[in-house]
Amino acid sequence: MHFPEFEVIPAVDVKDGETVQLVGGDPDTGTAYGDPVEVAERWLAAGAETLHLVDLDGAFAGERVNDTALGRIVDAVGDEVSLQVGGGIRTVADAVDLLDAGVDRVILGTAAVETPEIVGEIDERRPETVTVSLDARDDEVVVSGWTEGTGLDPAAAAARYEERGAGAILFTDVDVEGQLAGVNTDAVRAVAEAVDIPVVASGGVATVDDVVALRDAGAAAVVVGTALYEEQFTLAAAREALTDSA
Repeated sequence: MHFPEFEVIPAVDVKDGETVQLVGGDPDTGTAYGDPVEVAERWLAAGAETLHLVDLDGAFAGERVNDTALGRIVDAVGDEVSLQVGGGIRTVADAVDLLDAGVDRVILGTAAVETPEIVGEIDERRPETVTVSLDARDDEVVVSGWTEGTGLDPAAAAARYEERGAGAILFTDVDVEGQLAGVNTDAVRAVAEAVDIPVVASGGVATVDDVVALRDAGAAAVVVGTALYEEQFTLAAAREALTDSA
């Protein structure tokens, strides 16, 4: 799994069938931004090459909940943009179902922590399609919708999952997620230096300078939610800043 150039990936997080952005992973927070298909089509028109789709209800429930909404996105834009999907994927069958339905990459969080062998099992059936999501709070990997600590160090965990067959790591700093408060480049750098596979950063991006900083810290791509939805900057502006600072 490779990103030929550093990518800015819009997040399309789905809760109760709507696009939302939470603050700090708290399900009781958040702002709604409309129909997920319309949102996905808007990001495609703005030049997105990859979309990051999350079934938030599924992440908290421990099973897939928003398959209908996600399926509509796949049908609408799946032929024109890469799709990575997470939230509630707990089994090999879940992952294969989504990949067979047109998703390009599946994101495993809780399942990868609780049953690490699932990463290799999916990779054997669909090579380089597994992204392991490591969500960190206070430099500790957390699971179950960011509610439970694991005692795992993110960089050490990333290296372990690379050995098991992960094609990429999605590293989210929950402490700054959804708050437009800036990024934790030290944490991203530590994870990126621990592995040879791509690291996709997420959490806290507020400006194009944050985007550039994450690239310079070693990330291969960044997922951006709130900053894009609240028009702190555009995808075009981010691409221009990346080019100018290359």
